[in-house]
Amino acid sequence: MTEDFVNEHTAVGGHTRRGRGEYRTALAGFLHDFAELTYVAEDLIVDGARVAVPYRLTFRHRPSGGVPVDVRGVFVFELDATGRIARRVDYWDSGQVARQLTAG
Repeated sequence: MTEDFVNEHTAVGGHTRRGRGEYRTALAGFLHDFAELTYVAEDLIVDGARVAVPYRLTFRHRPSGGVPVDVRGVFVFELDATGRIARRVDYWDSGQVARQLTAG
């Protein structure tokens, strides 16, 4: 990723991170809270310097006692001229995650 990488989350409660350093700092907490984290790409759509990846995300939410969560989303990546990721927009349904955590 580029030094000025932007990681935008569109979901309610999501946090946009600006810069590789800010993203890396936040990533540690994310990885801790989401045990057994797995992304499975469902497709790969490429249009020049833009790439879309529909995915399925599963994890166990540690802060909620290990409740399992399964949600679908889409990443949209924008690449710079060298092929590095300059921007990632993450589209996912935070309501679906909340319902699963509440039901668990």
